Amino acid sequence: MLVRNITTMSGFLLMGFSDNHEVQILHALLFLVTYLLGSAGNFIIITITTLDRQLQSPMYYFLKHLSLLDLSSLSVTVPQYIENSLAGSGYISYSQCMLQVFFFTDFAWGELAILTVMSYDRYVAICFPLHYEVIMCPRKCRLAVTVVWLSSGIPGTLYIATISSIRFCGPKIIHQFFCDVPQLLKLSCSNDYLGVMGVAGFLSAMAFACFIGIVLSYVHIFSTVLRMPSAEGRSKVFSTCLPHLFVVSLFLSTGSYAYLNSTSESPTALDFLFSIFYTVLSPTLNPVIYSLRNETIRSGIRKLLLNTKFSG
Repeated sequence: MLVRNITTMSGFLLMGFSDNHEVQILHALLFLVTYLLGSAGNFIIITITTLDRQLQSPMYYFLKHLSLLDLSSLSVTVPQYIENSLAGSGYISYSQCMLQVFFFTDFAWGELAILTVMSYDRYVAICFPLHYEVIMCPRKCRLAVTVVWLSSGIPGTLYIATISSIRFCGPKIIHQFFCDVPQLLKLSCSNDYLGVMGVAGFLSAMAFACFIGIVLSYVHIFSTVLRMPSAEGRSKVFSTCLPHLFVVSLFLSTGSYAYLNSTSESPTALDFLFSIFYTVLSPTLNPVIYSLRNETIRSGIRKLLLNTKFSG
């Protein structure tokens, strides 16, 4: 009956992780806790990098916008899944699904773009320290962030423009906890998904270019670090670069795995786990990762939590 009903409806059925309502409620509570922690962590980073004068360098300016993107990305998928799980219904309307596709792809691209900019910032700071203030001046930093936010609107617009021409047939069941583009393509009943594939190919090429830029930046960074005579200098560089490198690796590896395995007809528990990593855990853990080895950020957090006045 459920399959017959969803076939005639205009929306989709998000299968999520379990058909058992008690298990769905447990998942909803876990996602709620994760969402609250992730939102609080990113909000703290945004607050201290705005108020603390010691956190006004380009690195923290870019980190603030990464937290904005992470907070936005979490808010696109998690609240909808919590609502569906508590209600015991995985139904999502066509318009809601398209909005999820639009905003999720936009924020995912924005995160990759800002991570690329952050890797370039670290490259300039370490390899060209004497020219850093000239190369990464406030005007250029604002321009870079503006380009990131403007370009983040391209993926969603392209996907919506091409997905709107797809005809869906059969049971409109999505084996995921949110509207994912590869899952939607499985529901197409003709070759009208080729436009979406073209968009995916274009965006994959752009993402690969960002990946190459990040790799080249870190090749130069580590070659410079290894030539440093001071162990203290190397430790300071690693304290700022390793968290960023870990965030990039977590985001790209889990996201790539989830998309490369999205063509499977029956997703495994591992597939769902990786999708959770890049959609939920990555933006939730980013504030923690950046705070672990950065004393300046930890100091800003202490000031905020202890209600201490921020000073220069």
